[in-house]
Amino acid sequence: MRRQALIAGGGIGGLAAALAISRAGWGVRLYERAPVFSEVGAGVQLGPNVVRLLHDWGLQGALERVAAFPERLVVRDALSGQELGTLPLGQRALKKYGAPYLTLHRADLHALLLQGVQARDHVWLKLNTSVTAYADSGHAVTLRTQPAAASTLGLHPVQAAPLLEVEGDALIGADGLWSRLRQQMLNDAPPRATGHLAYRAMLSQIRLPARLRSQQVTVWLGPRLHVVHYPVRSGEWLNVVVIVQGQVAGDLQSWDHHANAADLQQAMGQTAKLLQDLIQAVTDGGGKDSPSWRLWPLSDRPPMSGAHQQAQGRVALLGDAAHPMRPYLAQGAGMAIEDAAELGSMLAVARDPAFDVPTVLQRYALNRWQRNARVQARSMRNGQIFHARGPLRWARDASMKLLGEKLLDIPWLYGAAPRML
Repeated sequence: MRRQALIAGGGIGGLAAALAISRAGWGVRLYERAPVFSEVGAGVQLGPNVVRLLHDWGLQGALERVAAFPERLVVRDALSGQELGTLPLGQRALKKYGAPYLTLHRADLHALLLQGVQARDHVWLKLNTSVTAYADSGHAVTLRTQPAAASTLGLHPVQAAPLLEVEGDALIGADGLWSRLRQQMLNDAPPRATGHLAYRAMLSQIRLPARLRSQQVTVWLGPRLHVVHYPVRSGEWLNVVVIVQGQVAGDLQSWDHHANAADLQQAMGQTAKLLQDLIQAVTDGGGKDSPSWRLWPLSDRPPMSGAHQQAQGRVALLGDAAHPMRPYLAQGAGMAIEDAAELGSMLAVARDPAFDVPTVLQRYALNRWQRNARVQARSMRNGQIFHARGPLRWARDASMKLLGEKLLDIPWLYGAAPRML
């Protein structure tokens, strides 16, 4: 009999897990809270470590149709505009790591994963369903679900929504930063506010002046802020992210908050004219009826401290449910996809009922937690360096000018992930 995996969450991590686990020969039942499969309007960078996995899953052609392939990464001083360092990407990444470095719209990545999942047999996708709790008997795991709350989905009230239960051999929590499954498994503190705010926008490059268009990844480093922009959608659109230090009023569980363009302009302070022109052009490009900027408060958790935070018994966590991280290494989606690939490898072994699922999931956690913790810690450290002031900023700039390519390349990350077996 085909073993069954239950997955909570239909974002990038959940769909990647569904694809990898179905390829491992398991049946999959995935439950998503939203009424439709969708992703937020933002860009994502994927390093060679992640692109290799997507190629292995047969998604190379789909990626090539929607992604951009920047030739280099450039770091600039946000105040002077001076170039501090560069890292060649393009053919160099392909030759050194066996896969390209690419950038794309999160919705495009989500869509191609969904298409891959829908092409698989023995995969069942259930929308408009919230997970509420689970019970691990040791012999099986039971997931409790109910129709998603009307207040969340903007639907008519659901009266006496029934609790439904489904049994499986393994449960994967891919239900994001505010994971209910994590809360039950670990009963730990809620995610912490980082004190950093991300202003995000995406605009067709044809609507920008020629001098502001770009086909490379550019990072601007300034005191208490930094800006990243890169092409998406085959280079036709530009994704722009401005991260500043501050707080936001309202529900931290909401990704999307109203952004005040005047506050953003003030936060840019005395930054370089070219950078301020870009910010203003993006603001103007949205128009009054369709504002360009959205504001996301950033939250995270401390780096993982052990395998117990990624799997216990027949339940395993993946992506932000296990290891939410700051976006200063551009690996949040990447680590979720790496988790999914490792799950697929491990559960392929457990396809035979003679293999013990809890042992296999523990091996998954042992293979993943230290790498995830390292990426979390490096992302936090990068945030301090990116936003540095005073002597630390001077040392950063001097080091970048002297050792730019060496500092920007990350072989331990972009190469093959280490495994215990």
